[in-house]
Amino acid sequence: MKRVALSTLSLAMLAAAGTAHAQSSVTLYGVIDESVQFVNNVKNANGANKNVFGLGGQNLQGNRWGLKGKEDLGGGLKAIFQLENGFSLNNGTSSKMFGRQAYVGLDSAQYGTLTLGRQYDPIVDMVQGLTGDGYFGSTFATPGDVDNNDNSSRINNSIKYTSPVWSGFQFEGMYALGGVAGQTGSGQSWGAAATYGIGSFNVAAGYLKMDNGSTLASRTSGTPPTRGWSSVATGDNINENQINAAYMSAKSIGIAQAAAQYVAGPFTLGARYSNAQYKPDAFSAFSSSQHFNTVGAFVGYQLNPATLLGLGYNWTHGSGDVSNTYNQVSLGADYNLSKRTDLYVVAAYQHASGHQRNTDGSISSAGAAIASYNNDSASDSQSMVNIGIRHKF
Repeated sequence: MKRVALSTLSLAMLAAAGTAHAQSSVTLYGVIDESVQFVNNVKNANGANKNVFGLGGQNLQGNRWGLKGKEDLGGGLKAIFQLENGFSLNNGTSSKMFGRQAYVGLDSAQYGTLTLGRQYDPIVDMVQGLTGDGYFGSTFATPGDVDNNDNSSRINNSIKYTSPVWSGFQFEGMYALGGVAGQTGSGQSWGAAATYGIGSFNVAAGYLKMDNGSTLASRTSGTPPTRGWSSVATGDNINENQINAAYMSAKSIGIAQAAAQYVAGPFTLGARYSNAQYKPDAFSAFSSSQHFNTVGAFVGYQLNPATLLGLGYNWTHGSGDVSNTYNQVSLGADYNLSKRTDLYVVAAYQHASGHQRNTDGSISSAGAAIASYNNDSASDSQSMVNIGIRHKF
């Protein structure tokens, strides 16, 4: 009898342990994306154009590994967290331990989700997925990524609320504390976005405002003055390249973006619009606001269950401080070897016209800079091809 009792007790303990395990989980995950890359007309240290051939991954998705978990607290409430590290596959380096995402919060099926930490902004969460970037990655992003369509910026010190989905409608709001001593509003960021889907049609729109957390002293210190964007309070600066590098000393950056998508059989059709405004103050390296308006469209075709083809176009026009225009055409093909591994080819061509302001304050003819790759060109045109592999775990 004693042996039977012990066996019964052991089974009960195992059952309890199994129940506890089911209520709490931690997942290790990641993405590895690598390609052979060719880019023509890349400016070298001497200011001359050269062709570049080498390895250049992170095309469809950024390389990452992360941990995410949840604990069931009862009554439909869960504690959640996510820690995500980005890294370079070619040299193994990482600029920040968990620079992609790092947050903790509460999730309720009835009341929504509240999270705190370093996070994506609402536009990235709700609008980006409807654009070509959401399917074929960086090559389909805005010229220079001047509107953060390729989510080159994350937001520090942020509090974010995401609502449940009500009959296809969902919204998200975020506020990031600036953390500047004695100046509550300095360095703050805030944003909001909403999305609605019905059947094969989806639409989303949002706005993000980031305030430069650099103090006036730090933006005028050094020889020459630093005049940069603070990454301490609000988060990362928007992707910096020759299209917008002269505006990194902006007092604030405001981005409005909207996108729509319709699925018809094997075709996915998408269109988007964005407006990015870089506004100066007396301590900026430029004196007039610079605006970038972008209109984009893409079409995806599911050739067969394993193969997706894509064509994208982005038109970006800058005005205010200087006037310039960028036309970019992108191509993509993705073939799934399995649920976790795929092969791809992505390519783009860009032509620039007009003028650009340089970081030294001078003005020159506009140079091309495809999407968010930071391969500035000394000429008005540039092309790029990536042949790669992506594995998810």
